Amino acid sequence: MENNDTVTIKPTSGWKALNFRELWRYKDLLYFLTLRSIKAKYAQSVLGVGWAIIQPLVLTLVFTVIFGNLAKIGSDGIPYLLFSFTAMVPWNYFQNILTESTGSLISNREMISKVYFPRLVLPLSAIFSKMIDFGIGFLVLIGLLFYYQVVPDVEFIYIPFFLLLLIITSIGIGLILSAMAVQFRDINYAMSFMVRLIMYSAPVVYPLSLIPDHYKFVYALNPLVAVIEGFRASVIPTAVIPWTIIYPGILVSICLLIMGLFYFRKMEKHFADIA
Repeated sequence: MENNDTVTIKPTSGWKALNFRELWRYKDLLYFLTLRSIKAKYAQSVLGVGWAIIQPLVLTLVFTVIFGNLAKIGSDGIPYLLFSFTAMVPWNYFQNILTESTGSLISNREMISKVYFPRLVLPLSAIFSKMIDFGIGFLVLIGLLFYYQVVPDVEFIYIPFFLLLLIITSIGIGLILSAMAVQFRDINYAMSFMVRLIMYSAPVVYPLSLIPDHYKFVYALNPLVAVIEGFRASVIPTAVIPWTIIYPGILVSICLLIMGLFYFRKMEKHFADIA
């Protein structure tokens, strides 16, 4: 009898986006890599998941003292601690994804060179493993809402939408940087600088109202502006969701995802050789 279960592996050619069927076949690998990433971070840690609370909360306290109290930066009538922490929840998720997904291919180079699997699984596992940090940070945010006696209104239902936009943005940028980091190791070295630069280019520690009107469209091309402002306005009822600022960010985020998928797939055949 002939064996029809033979699978022929060929390198990708040209610009191809994504093979969903192949990715689905390796869903178990994605699950175990995600679980491994979570265990590696918390298994031998004294505070465990407490780091997911301490990291954004301490940074928020520092921002409150420096920017809220000393620099007197406004927060649109919202307590500055709540104002900044509302932005830190999505920002911290994005920052962790950017850092881990960028180095995901290099840190797993032995695995890449010895066995075949869709390389896209590695940066995706970094993205999914950080969801636990986002969930814990969001619970802390709910606690702060109770403390300040802030009750979200009906716009709270938009939170899943802005979370999806955050994931799309993170995947797009993460795929581009992870593929580039294999060939250009400077990317990893520059990550700490890049993360700080991106944070101050988004309304994390200052309100959108500080941006002059004639610069707002250009400013809105940063997809994190849409994510943070939309997330903040969905949680805090005194803020209004600025859809005119959010629409450009949505388009840029989708473009980044498409570019990331195509670029990652184009470079995929070289990973085992140069990782």
